[in-house]
Amino acid sequence: MTSISILAINWPGVGLQVAYLLLSLSILVIIHEFGHFITAKWFKCRVEKFYLFFDPWFSIFKKKVKGTEYGIGWLPLGGYVKIAGMIDESMDKEQMKQPPQPWEFRSKPAWQRLIIMVAGVTMNVLLAFFIYAMILYTWGETKLPMKNLNGGIWVTDSLMSDIGLRTGDEIVSINGEPIEYFDDLTAKILLGKEIEVKRNGVQETIHVPINLIGQLVEKKKSRNPLVMPRQPVIIGGFADETSNAEKAGLEVYDKILAVDSLPVTYFDEMAPVLAAYKDSSVDLTIERGGEVIHREVPVDSAGKIGFFAVAGDQLDSLGYLKQEKKKYGFFESFPAGVRMTGKQLDMYVQQFKLILSPETEAYKGLGGFKTMATIFPDNGWNWEAFWKITAFFSIILAFMNLLPIPALDGGHVVFTLAEMITGRKPSDKFLEYAQIVGMVILFALLIYVNFNDWFGYGRGH
Repeated sequence: MTSISILAINWPGVGLQVAYLLLSLSILVIIHEFGHFITAKWFKCRVEKFYLFFDPWFSIFKKKVKGTEYGIGWLPLGGYVKIAGMIDESMDKEQMKQPPQPWEFRSKPAWQRLIIMVAGVTMNVLLAFFIYAMILYTWGETKLPMKNLNGGIWVTDSLMSDIGLRTGDEIVSINGEPIEYFDDLTAKILLGKEIEVKRNGVQETIHVPINLIGQLVEKKKSRNPLVMPRQPVIIGGFADETSNAEKAGLEVYDKILAVDSLPVTYFDEMAPVLAAYKDSSVDLTIERGGEVIHREVPVDSAGKIGFFAVAGDQLDSLGYLKQEKKKYGFFESFPAGVRMTGKQLDMYVQQFKLILSPETEAYKGLGGFKTMATIFPDNGWNWEAFWKITAFFSIILAFMNLLPIPALDGGHVVFTLAEMITGRKPSDKFLEYAQIVGMVILFALLIYVNFNDWFGYGRGH
């Protein structure tokens, strides 16, 4: 059965992310292959092996139960099930030379073989749906409505400025569709063609370059957001024990109103103002507990005073940037999980279309195992983040496995459907050659995306 590739990566400081990745993809491997396994058993095919990881030469663990060898291999590059009489990555030509047996895959009717082939993808879609439903049931859903961005957006990436967005813009629509929640904004911008904004009371149209994603991949060197909601200057904490702001007597939740009598309303206004006072000091007007006080604070050579802003949840509790929070009951979470699965699948299909269009240059963003690992948090274990990413990977795995490439489930499905339509079954020799071609394509893609991770456009992301 089609293998699902994963790899333990070893580079400084990402041990936690590698653990996330291995656990996530191990779950996906087992669930995907279980779909093939259970349907093969259902149609009375003989399943010779069911393995997590590959086992060339030897395995870490194995146990034979009712004719099937269950095991864990030593090479963490995926997993597989071996179904008797099926041409797969094992390339067991000796078995295929023997007369077909009733318990073999090749002896089963086309409709049964089709069900066996699509079962892995089906399980991945069901897994994504179930995970999303349980996420909503356990943690609920928190979203920031665009209507609650009283100050508009804060442009935090220069590329967004290059295409014409400005801090303070109110996003009216993208591609003619209003954006209801800020959480969807970045993806909509990257997939958009036209952005309607209201700026100083005047509506303007921004045309998004077709190669925006390509530009972003070449330019972006951090995981910072492209845009953020504008927020008031409220202290969320201090940089370290040498913070000038803390030494000067500022406290968490202090709201800065002015710098040397110059009013500041939003956090994005602080940096340019403080830059004019490098290696000097400023008089800050502060609101604390309903009172207005003043503090003299030294500014360092970088134009900083050593504090950071409050987080979104804190702003919500303080009455700014009010978020919508929804809790789901157990049964209520299931239809919501279906909707979320559909939304994420639609988003990924749109991204995939961009990758197939050379003029978008989205192919530059293709990444391998390193990119996948860096999607996970690197500052501690977070089950909510883990399950969200795992659910999305499950959707990607389902979609990619349906591509009509020999060696993938989609390739087998195409051949089986052609057989059902024409009444002619492809020869075993043809299927062997097709499997080889498909494996060459997959290995070439695997090499490309991982080379891109380390030496290409993806380096440093």
